[in-house]
Amino acid sequence: MANIEEKIEKLISKIVNNLGYDLYDVEYVKEGKDYFLRIYIDSEKGIDLNDCEKVSNIITELLDKEDYIKEKYFLEVSSPGVERVLRKEKHLKDNIDNEIQIKLFKAMDGKKQYKGILKDFNNDYIIILNNQEIKIDRKNISQIKTVYNW
Repeated sequence: MANIEEKIEKLISKIVNNLGYDLYDVEYVKEGKDYFLRIYIDSEKGIDLNDCEKVSNIITELLDKEDYIKEKYFLEVSSPGVERVLRKEKHLKDNIDNEIQIKLFKAMDGKKQYKGILKDFNNDYIIILNNQEIKIDRKNISQIKTVYNW
């Protein structure tokens, strides 16, 4: 599915940018029996429902024309939210020295979830600081997201 995500990102990124938004991420997933194409947009002023509708209306026709996705799917355009999922290298770079939460596929030292300050990363590991330096194998990571302290 990553290939579809990359194609769609390439297809719509310039359009989204020309509308005055940043394309944060593209996600194509199957949940239950349904497929979802999620487009996450951002801007310095924030994102509201009108922004999402504007982008959705413009990219829908283009997505239909290119027809990358053969299955029936639901298109969702939204903000990445306050606590953002970090899926790309750029997302990680932008969050060095920020607090993140990491969820694991299998427990490490008896825990499946870690919080700490993102200190460094490479293709193999993520390093966070939480009283001590913790090195986490990226193959074991199911999700990384930012933490917003309410």
